[in-house]
Amino acid sequence: MIMTDKRIVIFGSPGSGKGTQAVMIAKELDLKKISLGDILREEVKKGSELGEKVKSYMEKGLLVPDDLVSQVIEENIAQTGFILDGYPRNLDQAKNLEAILKKKNLEIDIFLYLQVNQETIIERLTKRGRGDDDPEVIAKRWEVFINECNQILEFYRNNGKLMEVNGQGSIEDIFKRIKDLLE
Repeated sequence: MIMTDKRIVIFGSPGSGKGTQAVMIAKELDLKKISLGDILREEVKKGSELGEKVKSYMEKGLLVPDDLVSQVIEENIAQTGFILDGYPRNLDQAKNLEAILKKKNLEIDIFLYLQVNQETIIERLTKRGRGDDDPEVIAKRWEVFINECNQILEFYRNNGKLMEVNGQGSIEDIFKRIKDLLE
């Protein structure tokens, strides 16, 4: 199942398994993986000017402002097929992404939503042990996600791009559901 020309966005709450599934999908479909979180964490690690700005938001469990992330995404979008993980996170970002892609004569083919309940998210995030996975920060991130989620899902549903997948269960089960859906 090679789909090297597909442009896929994988969407879900923090801890939904987006990153794990994005790696597997990228390998399976021979796509470039673009992870906003990885890019932002790398900037923080480097201590760059962007990294310092990003760090102040991440430590509070807040989303990095749209103008910053849109700039990062535009610099990293590929002409070839890709899977985009961690962006867009809200309706404004979805519209920004459409504008970025339009400039490059591209569009999203599939907006893949991993549906996972809050209890599973809390369990997964506290186990992974990253510095920004403190229970209070997790609760704040869930709240931010839920507040933005419905608008972005409706946007991609109206564009005919939305595909929803049950993100509960084992990594392998979820990946099989995704593969079945994409075929």
